[in-house]
Amino acid sequence: MANFNWVSRMLGWDRHPRHHHDFHSDWIRDDRRRLLPQYRSEHLESAIPAPEVTKIALRLRHLIELAVPCELDEVEITKAHSKIITTKVIKAAKEAGGSHYGSCVVFCLIVCKRWFKHQALAELWDADLHRVRAVACEVIAKQIIETEDDLQYLMHSVLLRRYSVVVDGESTPPANAIEKAVDLHAVRVIGSSGYQKCISYLWKGWLVQDENDPAVFVDYKDKTNPSFLVHMDPDRIRAPMYQNATQVLISLIYIGLYTAVINSVNAKGVLDAAEILLYIFTLGFICEEVTKFWKAGYHILGFWNAFNGVLYSFITLSLILRIIGLTHGEGEPARKMYSELSYNFLAFSAPMIWSRLLLYLDSFRFFGAMLVVLKVMMKESIIFFALLAVLIIGFLQAFIGLDLADDLVADDITFIMSAMANAVMQSPDFDGFDRFSPPFGIILYYCFTFIVMVVLLNILIALYNSAYEDIYDNANDEYLALFAQKTMQFVRAPDENVYIPPFNLVEMIVISLFWWMEKSKFEKMSDVIMGILYSPVLVVAAVFETRSAADIRSNRARGEEDDDTIEEWEQMMDQVDFESDGWNKVCASAKTNLEQDPTIYEVQQLRSEVEELKKMLVEISKAVSAGTAGNGQAQAATNLIDLGEPAESSSKKKNKKKGKKSKKEKKAGDGAPAAAASSSSSDEE
Repeated sequence: MANFNWVSRMLGWDRHPRHHHDFHSDWIRDDRRRLLPQYRSEHLESAIPAPEVTKIALRLRHLIELAVPCELDEVEITKAHSKIITTKVIKAAKEAGGSHYGSCVVFCLIVCKRWFKHQALAELWDADLHRVRAVACEVIAKQIIETEDDLQYLMHSVLLRRYSVVVDGESTPPANAIEKAVDLHAVRVIGSSGYQKCISYLWKGWLVQDENDPAVFVDYKDKTNPSFLVHMDPDRIRAPMYQNATQVLISLIYIGLYTAVINSVNAKGVLDAAEILLYIFTLGFICEEVTKFWKAGYHILGFWNAFNGVLYSFITLSLILRIIGLTHGEGEPARKMYSELSYNFLAFSAPMIWSRLLLYLDSFRFFGAMLVVLKVMMKESIIFFALLAVLIIGFLQAFIGLDLADDLVADDITFIMSAMANAVMQSPDFDGFDRFSPPFGIILYYCFTFIVMVVLLNILIALYNSAYEDIYDNANDEYLALFAQKTMQFVRAPDENVYIPPFNLVEMIVISLFWWMEKSKFEKMSDVIMGILYSPVLVVAAVFETRSAADIRSNRARGEEDDDTIEEWEQMMDQVDFESDGWNKVCASAKTNLEQDPTIYEVQQLRSEVEELKKMLVEISKAVSAGTAGNGQAQAATNLIDLGEPAESSSKKKNKKKGKKSKKEKKAGDGAPAAAASSSSSDEE
């Protein structure tokens, strides 16, 4: 059935996107069982039953579907004081886990994000809606993380505790919110303050995995200890910060060995000490790559794995050629030829040797942001190279066909491929194509050059520009995501004893003693070996942690967090009191309430003032009517009451008054002629 699904996807019959779950493959789990005995159980379990976690995720999914019922601009979701993701929505999301399972809400929101992203691929007609809902999941998760006041609960229960969901009737491998956010590239969650504080604690080694239960993270108990010898513990090398420093140091030594080898060519072809160390280091790096692939599978394969694979292949080929040359006698031409060829491969590897150093410098912000841009550009260029490969194959077949039709011999393949490569590099060579069945050869080459230089290269430039703008607009969050990913690569390492290449070659020898030694003796021996290998790094780390312990105790004495740093504006904060001098009231009256629209606020203020005026008038009318007597005064009180009546009733009274007035005027008009007649008769008399 699986083979048929693969064929149907290849033919385009099944267009539904797949969920990438590899935990169903029994052969993967069986083939990756340890051959050597282990003293620590690595079977991880969900802190909350998987069915309960799944139900909470479904509740949150339903909440988000109601909160985001239609397509909206992403800005409406992500902006501060959003009218869509309100405090009521965030409060409802917190209540999805109830009183017992509230710690898994953030994890479930990240799971909902993955569901909505998958649904956006499956339902392209509503892709924008599902993408906005996925963004809403991140925004709610970020708000929950940043509004949590209990730091211990946030780090140990919300972010670092492992949970599972049910898929196809089985529980997924337990994972925590830190890992899930890194795997799904949830940059908004990663960029939250609580998440970054947890990553910082993991990076410094202040949060470590429990020796008895790797699913649980505990506080490093000696981080406030000022003793130098306490921090010389070889287990401290497991902290990501020290692992990264050791890798950078080893990479610099590796570059130094390579420089010594390439700048001191041995004419006799004999291996010297620098070359032997270079090849030993390379062997350790190769074993590390193979181990990663064996433990994690093909999912970890990326750009740097392919890059390192090519580099190590060149260096290995150089060693093989050197060994082949040594099989020939000294002074023979074959030995000289193989020796020169070996050095040529080494020299060819120089740019890759130096570029490899960037892999270990991504913890610095400058290099990290640059590597993020390069990574996205490489992904975007896949479209260009796919189109280019199809065009090259088609035009190459056409040129070879013209060459065969000319003299029945394909003897110009080298020239054809060189001319096509020049066209791709924007330096076309039109000479020589006239002889390929004119005018077909030159017309084909003009078409190829036009398509490559005018169409495809402009597409590539547009893709690179788009990738750079996307990363540049979100550079800080992208760097934080890269740093979190690097930290989790160290934390996820399952080895109890960390042997960084090329020290992993020593581990291969030491680990064979598992069979014959007791656990306590083996641990002591391993600590001694690691202490000797990492002694330079451990000395520097012990000095750093001794000073850090003093800072932590000082922060705790002031009631601050362990990683707090006194900034310039905080140095004199104890000498001012904004509450006593009234500055707080001034600032409170001057600030703007961003949660309320100014226009709506003014209308509400006006309405409240009108209501107060009505109440005042009613009270005045009651006081006047109660304290006075007489019709005139009662009428005045009535008029005062009328002032507080609606506009409609007052207008009716005005109309009534106008009607009475018009009747009086009419009567006066009827009596006017009679008066005039009587006056005229009196005049006659």
